[in-house]
Amino acid sequence: MNYNSILNALGANKNHVGFETYSMSPEMELYSAVVTTSLSDTYYEEQNDRIDRIADLVRKVSPEFVARLAVYTRTKMNLRSIPLLLIVELAKIHNGDDLVARTVENTVLRADEIMELLMCYQWRNPSGNGRKKLGKLSRQIQNGLQRAFNNFDEYQFAKYDRNNLEVKLRDALFLVHPKAKDEEQQRIFDKIVTHELETPYTWETELSALGQQSFKSEDKKKEAFRNKWEELVNSGKLGYMAMLRNLGNMLRMDVSLMEMQKVASRLADAEQVSKSRQLPFRYLAAFREIEDIESVNTTMIMTALERAIKCSTCNIEGFDENTRVLLASDVSGSMWSPISPKSSVKNYDIGILLSMLFRNRCKLVTSGIFGDDWKVVNMPNDNILMASREMVKMSNTVGFNTNGFKVINWLIKHQQVMDKIMMFTDMQMWDSTGKNNGIESAWMKYKEIAPDAKLYLFDLSGYGQSPIRLLKPDVFLIAGWSDRVFNILSSIEMGEDALDVVNKTEI
Repeated sequence: MNYNSILNALGANKNHVGFETYSMSPEMELYSAVVTTSLSDTYYEEQNDRIDRIADLVRKVSPEFVARLAVYTRTKMNLRSIPLLLIVELAKIHNGDDLVARTVENTVLRADEIMELLMCYQWRNPSGNGRKKLGKLSRQIQNGLQRAFNNFDEYQFAKYDRNNLEVKLRDALFLVHPKAKDEEQQRIFDKIVTHELETPYTWETELSALGQQSFKSEDKKKEAFRNKWEELVNSGKLGYMAMLRNLGNMLRMDVSLMEMQKVASRLADAEQVSKSRQLPFRYLAAFREIEDIESVNTTMIMTALERAIKCSTCNIEGFDENTRVLLASDVSGSMWSPISPKSSVKNYDIGILLSMLFRNRCKLVTSGIFGDDWKVVNMPNDNILMASREMVKMSNTVGFNTNGFKVINWLIKHQQVMDKIMMFTDMQMWDSTGKNNGIESAWMKYKEIAPDAKLYLFDLSGYGQSPIRLLKPDVFLIAGWSDRVFNILSSIEMGEDALDVVNKTEI
């Protein structure tokens, strides 16, 4: 497949700031919208508008593509909510075979996703009187969930058996009617019905039980929580994500050096990093939370986080010591919106962090930020998270418009011949000077001095528009927040594109 099948060559439209842009094919638009969605409002789109656009696009592409995209975003991009939405929308328009059931089976990887899928189905299938229901659950979703029920043990079910869910585990069991694969599993199903699952040993249950106790003083309380965290670390049952989320709590409780060394060792272990399936910005959020904590162990944990995120760069292909690369991060006003309501991480954080991951891999690299203007920012190569923080501090020094063409004009002005130009952006580029400059004309001019250069646009918002025609054989679109975008980059180096990667996903 090539980009002749991805873009409408004649389809010039307007972006959200009224500047000329180019439409994507339904497949590419759906891909870019899905991998950049956290089910929260974006700068230019309210959540319901984004969800409705995704639902509409599902109807415009093949059911097989939707199924592969759902599995791909869950298993490769490590997203959780949006693949379930794709399944629900797919079930509305497709039946007659087991495609939906197979997609469910390959997408539901945690026990709580059984309930989440049912809640998503309930949300997207309201009844005529406005009440949301599960009474007419899709048969194929039911079949897929029956298979999913067979993949989890008592501990996994108990971990997510919560009373605060609109659809509880017991409800799901009665709705799905799974068939136990053996006597042991039937025993577990019976315990779900009678609310007799053994309380799991997790950090939530342990700290919740401790929090119900009374203490004679704050010092005694702190000592009890410190001892509990040390017990959890030594138990071997503190998951990687839980450890990452609670680094600040452990440091504030003065957990001992020995236990914090174990935490640091686990954080930086390449195998553990790979298995944990964390999105890169999780490390940035953890780094930010702890950097100002006054503890003798803080520096050690910050160093471990740096080592952990470096593991993400080891498989980037297409670069050697002679590859000249320019990395440009969009810090315009629209990039300042958080990726979700409860997150401190903003879209520009994602762009800067991904650019710093690439910078760590490259030898001949120029990096910088752009808004009204383009600014080169030189950073040492050693630290990714620290460099990201320093880049963010400069984000208000270049203005808040999205004059991406100035990045290319700078290359032209200084006669800088690059092999790869990578722009991390929400794609809403224009010319705030009113002279109608665009990145397309700038790129055409740049190719006169650098005929072999390639332009990679990393779409971080998924609005379904491109500021330049992707029909060109030297312009590529990659979307998403995960370090898995490196895999797509590797595929491009081998002559494929993002949609080829999705279409190779097995279901």
